[in-house]
Amino acid sequence: MGSPDEADAVDFGYRRVAAEAKAGMVRGVFDSVSSRYDLMNDLMSGGAHRLWKGALIDRLAPRPGERFLDVAGGTGDIALRIRARAGANAHILLCDINEAMVSRGRDRALDANILHGIEHVVGDAECLPMASGSIDAYTIAFGLRNVTRIEAALREARRVLRPGGRFLCLEFSHVAPEALARAYDLYSFTVLPTLGQMVAGDRDSYRYLVESIRRFPRQEELAALMREAGLEQVRYRNLTAGIAALHSGWRL
Repeated sequence: MGSPDEADAVDFGYRRVAAEAKAGMVRGVFDSVSSRYDLMNDLMSGGAHRLWKGALIDRLAPRPGERFLDVAGGTGDIALRIRARAGANAHILLCDINEAMVSRGRDRALDANILHGIEHVVGDAECLPMASGSIDAYTIAFGLRNVTRIEAALREARRVLRPGGRFLCLEFSHVAPEALARAYDLYSFTVLPTLGQMVAGDRDSYRYLVESIRRFPRQEELAALMREAGLEQVRYRNLTAGIAALHSGWRL
């Protein structure tokens, strides 16, 4: 296969691939890692991802009766946290492009004896199966870097939000202190793929995940993309020196 036409090429880690191929390639990554995804999150972050997700929920401040959409919701971490805070009267849509991840999320909800309030949907962040103006709050945690076109996903987020609706994105980002950034790179490119091989039997998928973080827009760049998509009052907060960042905006 030849190189993709650069005009229609997108990043897949450090590789450039045809835009129409990326979604299937990302789906393959998460098909491979879904059974060990939650365990690997704990191992890779030393449990810090739980604190970062807690910060997202605190910023969201979910209330009973609101309608939430968690995109790239995977195994349900954010959806379950929203329900725990907002209560059984909240309506939560968990949407992920990967059917294996959605199935894991559904199983986790059933294991927690949650039979109502969380709806599991297979769908694409760039073409969401939700009506315009139907969502009070949109969340996406560690998923935006995996979409094919970030700009399209941000426009879709604004479309489905009602006026006054909130957008929150939690994502791995770019470490500011140079010394820490060097240590983080060493850890990311050596330890994480090795953990992926040992725990999930898949080195390549975890190398892709590390590369995808490095290719993701920096904090200010993502904030600018959010504004271009029509979101307002955009701000962000670095978490753990920028290893992760929490971006927020509103549809006004």
